[in-house]
Amino acid sequence: MPYTFALLAAASADQGPGDALRIVLLGSIVGAALLAWFLLRGYGNEDNND
Repeated sequence: MPYTFALLAAASADQGPGDALRIVLLGSIVGAALLAWFLLRGYGNEDNND
């Protein structure tokens, strides 16, 4: 069993920047969606309920 963990750790160490790029990509997609929501949320309000 410890040999399996060592093998998985060695295999994951050789993958390069894959995890970091995946995190940056997901973060940028979520950030773009939140920015679009923030910028577009006022355009649908035609009631003028100030």
